[in-house]
Amino acid sequence: MTERIFISPAKYVQGKNAIHNIGQYVKDLGDQAIVIADETVWDIAGNDVVKYLKKEAIQTEEVVFNGEASKTEMKRITDIAKNAKATVVIGVGGGKTLDTAKAVSDDINGSTVIVPTTASTDAPTSGLSVVYSEEGVFENYRFYNKNPDLVVVDTKVIAGAPKRFLSSGIADALATWVEARSVIQAKGNTMAGGSTTIAAQAIAEKCEETLFDYAHLAYESVKAKSVTPALEAVVEANTLLSGLGFESGGLAAAHAIHNGFTAIKGDIHHLTHGEKVAFGTLVQLALEERSLEEIERYIALYIHLELPVTLEEIKLKDATREEIIKVAEAATIDEETIHQAFQVTADDVADAIFAADQYAKAYKQKVNK
Repeated sequence: MTERIFISPAKYVQGKNAIHNIGQYVKDLGDQAIVIADETVWDIAGNDVVKYLKKEAIQTEEVVFNGEASKTEMKRITDIAKNAKATVVIGVGGGKTLDTAKAVSDDINGSTVIVPTTASTDAPTSGLSVVYSEEGVFENYRFYNKNPDLVVVDTKVIAGAPKRFLSSGIADALATWVEARSVIQAKGNTMAGGSTTIAAQAIAEKCEETLFDYAHLAYESVKAKSVTPALEAVVEANTLLSGLGFESGGLAAAHAIHNGFTAIKGDIHHLTHGEKVAFGTLVQLALEERSLEEIERYIALYIHLELPVTLEEIKLKDATREEIIKVAEAATIDEETIHQAFQVTADDVADAIFAADQYAKAYKQKVNK
């Protein structure tokens, strides 16, 4: 029987102005840090992180992230960290910055501190990175011996980010229970390496429940740039619940299909991770024996959150079956997560992609009558 495995970050801190206290938490990990953020994020939160670290006498090396979580970028920043004799690596920003910070920390055997500036993915708490080529094509998952030592989520910063990022995070998080449920049913393995624990199942289910209860309110809160209880709940669902739920619960078709989309050229690459996962989730539901009511529940929420639900909306309106087969073939390579829950061919996945598109178009036609 497969061992049950549950993994998580050592500490998770979330709240309004949480960055103000970051130095108090980091000083227990070390006093020589490298802080990684892209040019935009330095102005949003990076400079504040450095300011509050220095208040606790923590020395910092500041690095501008170049934008792609590639092996080349990971090595470049690792060399800087080694030269600075850093023992703490702090990533500030979005998913690719955070994934790069984890890789650098692993390479120098340091402590990992994650400071997301959006609630757009469930990457912050996980003990893995998604590695891409310099051109942004998915290459592989990189796994680590431990999850981050500290995750600090400042909900004031999250509330100030564009609404698109929150909706993208909700979409990513809505895949959590859909995928974990299918892995549990198929007795597949999780990203943590074993079978799903009762704890991970409960967290994944609670993630979905929280999102259907509060996603609308949280989305409106971000439009007002306001921190509300609904926003706090959704930020926790997007970040902590989804992070723990996907990693210790299991990934399946939705994320494999997202990865498949990186194999083709076109405007789809301008979409966020969560926007592509939203459509991937509909495709997974199409692969399963799910009711019309359940599928339309997801479509309705996605539409309210201005997420893409059709091939046209993911910039593939004129895609041929041959092009969709390329996506499906990439989604079904031997090492993809779809195999943890499904025994399907690329042709099956292509059919589900076209079916998901039609389901969404039919729903829109019905509600717009």
